[in-house]
Amino acid sequence: MNNVLVIVYSYTGTSRRVAELLCSQQNWQLATVTEVRPRSGAMGSLRCVLDSILRRQPAIGYDGPPPGDFDAVVLVSPIWMLRLAGPMRSFVARQRGRLPDIAVLSVMGGQGAPNAAAEIADILGRAPILSSSVTMREVDDGSCAARLQAFGTAVGSARNPQAVARPATLSPQSI
Repeated sequence: MNNVLVIVYSYTGTSRRVAELLCSQQNWQLATVTEVRPRSGAMGSLRCVLDSILRRQPAIGYDGPPPGDFDAVVLVSPIWMLRLAGPMRSFVARQRGRLPDIAVLSVMGGQGAPNAAAEIADILGRAPILSSSVTMREVDDGSCAARLQAFGTAVGSARNPQAVARPATLSPQSI
């Protein structure tokens, strides 16, 4: 499956770096979720916390092609307070009827990726075909590159029943 769109929301730029690397490895197209009201300073950080705790859906913009034009979409988003980042939550909720198969790639400080995948499954009413995560430290030191390559390969073969079984660390059932 090469007709894959990567959709990213990134507050600090770390998730964007992950999405760009994945796109360059797999030759996939990149689209971006942005916020209508930018976050800055202490108040912006507080909004991140409140959006997560209260599961709010902030106003967003989307810069990219229609997700329904693709065989699969990879959602790349940070984890806030052990939950899916609010802007990605907004995107999934607004686009739920237009999204094909979904794979989830979470960028986190240390925990929360299973919660994000479960939240996306709840919103969509179906499980992602694949979910995985990387830590900010792995992104900063570059050690995530091989795992991203394996994730991309697994997404590419996820819809092919004849494909080689994917590693358990990339399976939604392992979370």
